[in-house]
Amino acid sequence: MIRKAFVMKVYPDKHDEYEKRHKKIWPEMVEELKNHGAHNYSIFLDKETNQLFAYLEIEDEEKWRKMAETDINQKWWTYMENVMETNSDKSPISKDLKEVFHME
Repeated sequence: MIRKAFVMKVYPDKHDEYEKRHKKIWPEMVEELKNHGAHNYSIFLDKETNQLFAYLEIEDEEKWRKMAETDINQKWWTYMENVMETNSDKSPISKDLKEVFHME
């Protein structure tokens, strides 16, 4: 497994809405994430900075990159656009983090 972590930002007044939408994540979105090799996916919120920290494990980088091209992922990005910082293609603005320590 490949461990990945990244940060994003949610709008200050949208914390509850962001969480609500993820508590009711679409089953077809979860299925597609799994189909693209995602496991152990978690997102954490720092309410003081509005920063989201995401962690997941993937099977393969290329397989994971193709997730962005799926119809359901494009639909999810559109759905989430009004609650978080996004790029012009509606993808979340995100920054990958470098792993500097891991313990099993």
